Amino acid sequence: MTTTLETPDPVDRTPRAARTAREPRTVPSDAEREAALRSMKRLATGLLILSAVVFAVAFALQDQVPWLAYVRAAAEGAMVGAIADWFAVTALFRHPLGLPIPHTAIIPTRKNEIGATLGAFVEHEFLSDDVVLGKLRSIGISRRLGGWLAEPANAERLTSEASVAARGVLELLGDDDVEDVIERLARKHLFEPEWAPSVGRVGARLVAADQQRAAVDALLDKADDWLVAHPEAFGSMVSDRLPRWMPGFVDRLVDDRAAREVRGFVNAVRDDPQHPLREAIDRYLADLADALQHDPATISRVEGIKNDLLESPRVREFAGEAWTAVKAALDDSLADPESELRQSLRSAIVEVGGRLVADETLAAKVDTWVTDAAAYVVRTYRHEIAGVITETVERWDPAETTRKLELQVGRDLQFIRINGTVVGALAGLAIFSVATVLHALL
Repeated sequence: MTTTLETPDPVDRTPRAARTAREPRTVPSDAEREAALRSMKRLATGLLILSAVVFAVAFALQDQVPWLAYVRAAAEGAMVGAIADWFAVTALFRHPLGLPIPHTAIIPTRKNEIGATLGAFVEHEFLSDDVVLGKLRSIGISRRLGGWLAEPANAERLTSEASVAARGVLELLGDDDVEDVIERLARKHLFEPEWAPSVGRVGARLVAADQQRAAVDALLDKADDWLVAHPEAFGSMVSDRLPRWMPGFVDRLVDDRAAREVRGFVNAVRDDPQHPLREAIDRYLADLADALQHDPATISRVEGIKNDLLESPRVREFAGEAWTAVKAALDDSLADPESELRQSLRSAIVEVGGRLVADETLAAKVDTWVTDAAAYVVRTYRHEIAGVITETVERWDPAETTRKLELQVGRDLQFIRINGTVVGALAGLAIFSVATVLHALL
């Protein structure tokens, strides 16, 4: 069983050399590695046994068949090479034949030193400034990222993942803790500053810009509409104050006249921008804005109102209600793929991706920022990052470490045994042949 790490493009017309780096890699499972290791061990051991059998036969018959002496020498060299390389390969992972021979079982006994050496190697060779920054500058991070983000499918995927993460954060946040934060923020930013001067300054600017006239017009319009819709509002408000001996029709006339006069007054104020009442309102608002800024008594009264509100339990209730409403709204929006929030997020991601691809100035800024950030991280935390390797190796169980490393490289190491057998045979044959020639000459 194998695990495919990536899927190749259906049509790839890039040169072979450039395509090689992108070809999918398959990672064999431990079971596959173990089967391959056993097969290679059997092959290497089989060559050793074969050499021993050939040696035994050639040694027994070399007196009757002289040329078998050369075969015997080759087989003898093959056995020596095979046994020597078997010892060397085995000594990496365990004691050969279980004997505690010095400088054997190197990996389990020197696991920590190997981890420290590996960590130092990574620190100085892979996490150096030249390597990291050179790689970052060569790959064009902003353009690659921009091209990926500009694809709607990728933007949707990123939005979905971000929504899931955000909903998880909402679930993790304690309601009481959030309410405490909201209450503290409200007390600090809303209640600690004096209200009166701020309100006064805003009011003074509004009056200076005649912004209050729109509010007065709206109030007058509403008042006129209400008087038209409720003619009975005055009822007998005026007639009840007349002497009882007055005739009834006079009461009705007085009440009707009062209603008309009030409505006429409202219309007169509404239609005349220079009406004395409007000017009186303007003066009152200007005086109130000034008093809110400079009159100690007015400021004190406003502060008293503020302090009463601050002591009210409604502040805590407001924090709870605000958080509950915000949390519910966010959760619903994040859960709905068609919500305005998620659509806006998707559009923003696609737009950012497009800008990174099209805007060279922005892309250069992003590349510089990422490179500088990476340089800072590498320079500051290089040792800690490499230390993860050392600490991880130290925590590994020696037996398990040995097994895993042997599964990773053991199959290739068996070729050393095979090569040792072949080279030993050639060396044995060469040595015997040279010795024989020299003996004949002397």
